[in-house]
Amino acid sequence: MCCDHCCSHESSCITSVPVFKGMNQGDLQQLQKVTMSKRFGKGEYIFRDGERSETLFIVNEGLIKLTKMSPDGKEQIVRLLFPGDFFGLFSLLKNENHYLNAETVGTSTVICYIEKKDFLNTMEKNAGLSYRFLLTVNDRLYESDESVGFLSFMEVEQRLARALILFHDKMNAKNGTFTLPITKKDLASYIGTTPESVSRKLVSFMSQKLISMDGRRQIQILELDQLKQVSGIS
Repeated sequence: MCCDHCCSHESSCITSVPVFKGMNQGDLQQLQKVTMSKRFGKGEYIFRDGERSETLFIVNEGLIKLTKMSPDGKEQIVRLLFPGDFFGLFSLLKNENHYLNAETVGTSTVICYIEKKDFLNTMEKNAGLSYRFLLTVNDRLYESDESVGFLSFMEVEQRLARALILFHDKMNAKNGTFTLPITKKDLASYIGTTPESVSRKLVSFMSQKLISMDGRRQIQILELDQLKQVSGIS
Protein backbone atom coordinates (compact mmCIF):
# COMPACT_ATOMS: atom_id res chain seq x y z
CA MET A 1 0.00 0.00 0.00
CA CYS A 2 1.44 3.34 -0.99
CA CYS A 3 0.92 6.01 1.69
CA ASP A 4 1.44 9.72 1.55
CA HIS A 5 2.33 11.67 4.66
CA CYS A 6 -0.30 14.31 5.40
CA CYS A 7 1.01 15.97 8.55
CA SER A 8 -2.13 18.07 9.14
CA HIS A 9 -4.16 15.04 10.25
CA GLU A 10 -1.94 13.09 12.67
CA SER A 11 -2.64 15.12 15.79
CA SER A 12 -6.42 15.12 15.35
CA CYS A 13 -6.34 11.43 14.44
CA ILE A 14 -4.74 10.36 17.71
CA THR A 15 -6.89 12.59 19.88
CA SER A 16 -10.08 11.37 18.17
CA VAL A 17 -9.56 7.72 19.17
CA PRO A 18 -11.14 6.96 22.56
CA VAL A 19 -8.60 4.25 23.40
CA PHE A 20 -5.76 6.81 23.28
CA LYS A 21 -7.44 9.18 25.73
CA GLY A 22 -5.79 9.31 29.11
CA MET A 23 -2.24 9.07 27.79
CA ASN A 24 0.15 11.66 29.13
CA GLN A 25 1.31 14.43 26.84
CA GLY A 26 4.77 12.96 26.32
CA ASP A 27 3.41 9.58 25.19
CA LEU A 28 0.89 11.29 22.92
CA GLN A 29 3.62 13.30 21.27
CA GLN A 30 5.70 10.17 20.70
CA LEU A 31 2.70 8.41 19.16
CA GLN A 32 1.99 11.36 16.91
CA LYS A 33 5.57 11.23 15.62
CA VAL A 34 5.06 7.72 14.27
CA THR A 35 1.52 8.30 12.97
CA MET A 36 1.05 9.01 9.27
CA SER A 37 -2.00 9.59 7.12
CA LYS A 38 -3.37 9.35 3.61
CA ARG A 39 -6.45 10.72 1.85
CA PHE A 40 -8.51 8.31 -0.25
CA GLY A 41 -11.21 8.86 -2.85
CA LYS A 42 -14.55 7.09 -3.06
CA GLY A 43 -14.44 3.34 -3.58
CA GLU A 44 -10.74 2.89 -2.87
CA TYR A 45 -9.52 -0.10 -0.90
CA ILE A 46 -7.39 0.28 2.21
CA PHE A 47 -6.77 -3.45 1.96
CA ARG A 48 -8.45 -6.45 0.34
CA ASP A 49 -9.40 -9.89 1.58
CA GLY A 50 -6.29 -12.09 1.40
CA GLU A 51 -3.75 -9.26 1.64
CA ARG A 52 -1.46 -8.79 4.62
CA SER A 53 -0.34 -5.65 6.41
CA GLU A 54 1.44 -4.81 9.65
CA THR A 55 -0.46 -1.63 10.29
CA LEU A 56 -3.07 -0.25 12.66
CA PHE A 57 -5.51 1.88 10.65
CA ILE A 58 -7.62 4.67 12.14
CA VAL A 59 -10.52 6.49 10.49
CA ASN A 60 -9.89 10.23 10.79
CA GLU A 61 -12.48 11.52 8.30
CA GLY A 62 -15.15 9.75 6.28
CA LEU A 63 -16.59 6.25 6.45
CA ILE A 64 -15.18 2.76 5.83
CA LYS A 65 -17.15 -0.39 5.08
CA LEU A 66 -15.72 -3.79 5.93
CA THR A 67 -17.11 -6.35 3.52
CA LYS A 68 -16.98 -10.03 2.65
CA MET A 69 -17.81 -11.48 -0.76
CA SER A 70 -19.90 -14.64 -1.01
CA PRO A 71 -18.89 -17.41 -3.44
CA ASP A 72 -21.55 -16.13 -5.87
CA GLY A 73 -20.08 -12.60 -5.78
CA LYS A 74 -22.60 -10.98 -3.45
CA GLU A 75 -21.20 -8.35 -1.11
CA GLN A 76 -22.11 -8.42 2.58
CA ILE A 77 -21.26 -5.40 4.74
CA VAL A 78 -19.92 -6.78 8.01
CA ARG A 79 -19.21 -3.50 9.79
CA LEU A 80 -19.22 0.25 9.23
CA LEU A 81 -16.37 2.31 10.66
CA PHE A 82 -16.75 5.96 11.62
CA PRO A 83 -14.18 8.62 12.65
CA GLY A 84 -12.30 7.42 15.72
CA ASP A 85 -12.70 3.72 14.87
CA PHE A 86 -9.59 1.62 14.27
CA PHE A 87 -9.17 -1.57 12.23
CA GLY A 88 -6.63 -4.01 10.80
CA LEU A 89 -5.90 -5.69 14.15
CA PHE A 90 -6.24 -9.28 12.92
CA SER A 91 -3.43 -9.02 10.40
CA LEU A 92 -1.39 -6.74 12.66
CA LEU A 93 -1.36 -9.02 15.72
CA LYS A 94 -1.59 -12.49 14.17
CA ASN A 95 0.66 -12.03 11.14
CA GLU A 96 -2.07 -13.45 8.95
CA ASN A 97 -3.91 -12.22 5.87
CA HIS A 98 -6.90 -9.94 6.16
CA TYR A 99 -10.21 -11.83 5.90
CA LEU A 100 -12.28 -8.78 4.91
CA ASN A 101 -12.16 -5.92 2.41
CA ALA A 102 -11.82 -2.38 3.77
CA GLU A 103 -13.30 0.11 1.29
CA THR A 104 -13.95 3.85 1.48
CA VAL A 105 -17.53 5.02 1.09
CA GLY A 106 -17.50 8.81 0.79
CA THR A 107 -15.79 11.08 -1.73
CA SER A 108 -13.01 11.95 0.70
CA THR A 109 -11.69 9.73 3.48
CA VAL A 110 -8.60 10.30 5.62
CA ILE A 111 -6.98 7.24 7.18
CA CYS A 112 -4.20 7.49 9.76
CA TYR A 113 -1.90 4.54 10.25
CA ILE A 114 0.72 3.32 12.70
CA GLU A 115 3.19 0.58 11.80
CA LYS A 116 3.33 -2.55 13.96
CA LYS A 117 6.71 -1.96 15.59
CA ASP A 118 5.77 1.57 16.62
CA PHE A 119 2.35 0.50 17.88
CA LEU A 120 3.68 -2.42 19.96
CA ASN A 121 6.50 -0.28 21.34
CA THR A 122 3.93 2.27 22.54
CA MET A 123 1.77 -0.47 24.08
CA GLU A 124 4.73 -1.97 25.96
CA LYS A 125 5.56 1.39 27.52
CA ASN A 126 2.00 2.27 28.56
CA ALA A 127 0.13 -0.23 30.75
CA GLY A 128 -2.95 1.98 30.90
CA LEU A 129 -3.18 2.11 27.11
CA SER A 130 -2.76 -1.67 26.88
CA TYR A 131 -5.62 -2.20 29.33
CA ARG A 132 -7.93 0.24 27.52
CA PHE A 133 -7.08 -1.43 24.24
CA LEU A 134 -7.98 -4.84 25.72
CA LEU A 135 -11.32 -3.45 26.89
CA THR A 136 -11.98 -2.02 23.45
CA VAL A 137 -11.24 -5.35 21.77
CA ASN A 138 -13.61 -6.99 24.25
CA ASP A 139 -16.30 -4.48 23.26
CA ARG A 140 -15.69 -5.39 19.62
CA LEU A 141 -16.26 -9.07 20.41
CA TYR A 142 -19.50 -8.19 22.19
CA GLU A 143 -20.67 -6.12 19.22
CA SER A 144 -19.82 -8.98 16.85
CA ASP A 145 -21.81 -11.44 18.95
CA GLU A 146 -24.71 -9.00 19.14
CA SER A 147 -24.67 -8.46 15.39
CA VAL A 148 -25.26 -12.18 14.85
CA GLY A 149 -28.54 -11.83 16.70
CA PHE A 150 -29.12 -8.50 15.00
CA LEU A 151 -29.28 -10.25 11.62
CA SER A 152 -30.65 -13.63 12.67
CA PHE A 153 -33.51 -12.92 15.05
CA MET A 154 -34.75 -9.39 14.36
CA GLU A 155 -37.28 -8.34 11.77
CA VAL A 156 -36.17 -6.00 8.98
CA GLU A 157 -38.03 -3.14 10.66
CA GLN A 158 -35.99 -3.58 13.85
CA ARG A 159 -32.70 -3.86 11.99
CA LEU A 160 -33.41 -0.72 9.96
CA ALA A 161 -34.40 1.22 13.08
CA ARG A 162 -31.12 0.24 14.74
CA ALA A 163 -29.13 1.31 11.69
CA LEU A 164 -30.83 4.73 11.61
CA ILE A 165 -30.15 5.22 15.32
CA LEU A 166 -26.50 4.27 14.75
CA PHE A 167 -26.15 6.89 12.00
CA HIS A 168 -27.96 9.46 14.16
CA ASP A 169 -25.53 8.89 17.05
CA LYS A 170 -22.29 8.50 15.09
CA MET A 171 -22.89 11.51 12.85
CA ASN A 172 -23.81 13.87 15.69
CA ALA A 173 -27.15 14.71 14.08
CA LYS A 174 -28.41 18.23 14.75
CA ASN A 175 -32.13 18.40 15.45
CA GLY A 176 -32.22 14.71 14.60
CA THR A 177 -31.19 15.39 10.98
CA PHE A 178 -28.43 13.61 9.09
CA THR A 179 -27.56 12.57 5.56
CA LEU A 180 -27.66 8.82 5.04
CA PRO A 181 -23.93 8.04 4.67
CA ILE A 182 -24.41 4.99 2.46
CA THR A 183 -26.64 4.10 -0.47
CA LYS A 184 -29.86 2.16 0.04
CA LYS A 185 -28.15 -0.77 -1.64
CA ASP A 186 -25.35 -0.70 0.93
CA LEU A 187 -27.84 -0.15 3.74
CA ALA A 188 -29.73 -3.23 2.56
CA SER A 189 -26.48 -5.23 2.56
CA TYR A 190 -25.65 -3.97 6.04
CA ILE A 191 -28.95 -5.07 7.59
CA GLY A 192 -29.35 -8.20 5.49
CA THR A 193 -32.30 -7.39 3.24
CA THR A 194 -33.12 -5.92 -0.19
CA PRO A 195 -33.11 -2.26 -1.31
CA GLU A 196 -36.83 -2.58 -2.07
CA SER A 197 -37.52 -3.69 1.49
CA VAL A 198 -35.47 -0.78 2.86
CA SER A 199 -37.54 1.67 0.78
CA ARG A 200 -40.82 0.15 1.97
CA LYS A 201 -39.80 0.29 5.62
CA LEU A 202 -38.62 3.90 5.31
CA VAL A 203 -42.02 4.81 3.87
CA SER A 204 -43.64 2.95 6.77
CA PHE A 205 -41.54 4.90 9.30
CA MET A 206 -42.60 8.13 7.60
CA SER A 207 -46.28 7.17 7.70
CA GLN A 208 -45.89 6.51 11.44
CA LYS A 209 -44.23 9.93 11.75
CA LEU A 210 -41.11 8.41 13.25
CA ILE A 211 -38.92 10.02 10.59
CA SER A 212 -39.16 12.48 7.74
CA MET A 213 -37.14 12.46 4.52
CA ASP A 214 -36.05 15.30 2.25
CA GLY A 215 -34.93 13.74 -1.01
CA ARG A 216 -33.34 10.30 -1.11
CA ARG A 217 -30.70 10.64 1.60
CA GLN A 218 -31.70 13.41 4.03
CA ILE A 219 -33.36 11.93 7.12
CA GLN A 220 -34.73 13.51 10.28
CA ILE A 221 -35.64 11.34 13.23
CA LEU A 222 -38.81 12.86 14.68
CA GLU A 223 -39.48 10.39 17.49
CA LEU A 224 -36.17 8.94 18.71
CA ASP A 225 -37.65 7.19 21.76
CA GLN A 226 -40.33 5.51 19.67
CA LEU A 227 -37.78 4.47 17.08
CA LYS A 228 -35.72 2.92 19.87
CA GLN A 229 -38.79 0.97 20.95
CA VAL A 230 -39.18 -0.33 17.41
CA SER A 231 -35.52 -1.34 17.37
CA GLY A 232 -35.73 -3.16 20.68
CA ILE A 233 -33.18 -0.88 22.33
CA SER A 234 -34.14 -0.45 25.99
